[in-house]
Amino acid sequence: MSRVIVIGGGAAGMIGAARAAEQGHQVLLLEKNEKLGKKIYITGKGRCNLTNDCETEDLFKHVLRNKKFLYSAFYGFDSRQAIGFFESNGLVTKTERGGRVFPQSDHASDVIRALQRALRERGVQVKLNARVEEILTESIGGEADGAGGKRKGRERRAVGVRLADQSVKKADAVLVATGGRSYASTGSTGDGCRFAKELGHNVKETRPSLVPFEAQEAWVGRLQGLSLRNVSVRVRDGKKILFEDFGEMLFTHYGVSGPLMLSASGVVNDEIWEKPLRMEIDLKPALSEEQLDRRVLRDFEENLNRQFKNSLQKLFPAKLIPVMVERSGIQPEKKVNEVTKEERGRLVSLTKAFPLTLAGLRGFDEAIVTRGGVDVKEVNPSTMESRLVEGLYFAGEVLDVDALTGGFNLQIAWSTGYLAGDSI
Repeated sequence: MSRVIVIGGGAAGMIGAARAAEQGHQVLLLEKNEKLGKKIYITGKGRCNLTNDCETEDLFKHVLRNKKFLYSAFYGFDSRQAIGFFESNGLVTKTERGGRVFPQSDHASDVIRALQRALRERGVQVKLNARVEEILTESIGGEADGAGGKRKGRERRAVGVRLADQSVKKADAVLVATGGRSYASTGSTGDGCRFAKELGHNVKETRPSLVPFEAQEAWVGRLQGLSLRNVSVRVRDGKKILFEDFGEMLFTHYGVSGPLMLSASGVVNDEIWEKPLRMEIDLKPALSEEQLDRRVLRDFEENLNRQFKNSLQKLFPAKLIPVMVERSGIQPEKKVNEVTKEERGRLVSLTKAFPLTLAGLRGFDEAIVTRGGVDVKEVNPSTMESRLVEGLYFAGEVLDVDALTGGFNLQIAWSTGYLAGDSI
């Protein structure tokens, strides 16, 4: 029986601890918060989209970074197995649109309860309010070595941790599952990346992902609260299309948010840090330009003696109309029967490609996940063990892997956590 310490009582840490204990190890789970699973409580707006009920091959299609690294993890513990794990621990699940899996109760707390039950039944010792300051290692030759050691290669092994109160907990293996930097209020403050750096690992720059955009145009604030459904969005870098998808988005006082925008932020994450990007919204994606022109003409014919600014009620939401009028370049007070074919064409083009400049991303406090983290080249993908320090494992968001929304990031946590616990 080995002594295992798991740092972090989130998704990856809890399932990793449960699996390690199931293997017969003596497991101590250290969580710096006052309760386990604090971030899980707020995922999916408190409902917790815990995975996606899709084929294993489809999981890879939704991973944005280092998908090949996850091959063993996904095939060793896929979404069907994750659902089975939770149901065997008392959680009743349901599957909604797009394969999104939620607890039947719509309460994220029930996901936590299922994990706590798994920990309890497997004899995992849980210590709350336990902040880890340092991972302790020793040279394989026997010489003790602190976290500041810089030696490369498998010359060292993990032997325990030092807590903030200076107490030391010994172990034969340490699993780092501390999360990234998103939602710092839940405890994700980058501790795992610091531990990895101190132990000689390369850490890819961490950035917010699945996060709203800030926009350059001042008029965006006037659209605050406006939700657009069934629109198509295209993000460009010059002529190159970086992202294109269909769905729902939301205007905010600073820019744009909503499911479409969160997905876009993951895809264009590298480019948006280099320069502003152009976004075009197709407000009527079901209609071609010709069909839309006929639709506009029909609406105009019903409002011949009205002013242009009062003729668009059937075409756009009320809050959007003043901005569309301004952007069209057509005089607001102009009678509809005086609008020229060229002006009508400008309105149609604007409707099919409503432009906006994406100036940057919001911060970690609004990000669902963290992009970047421990370099996966320094982690064995078949075991999640460090290639530099024997007995040191990584799982979850601390790794440089991230995915789109829809339950895929939590599945990464379950899969990598399970594989690490299974491999110790």
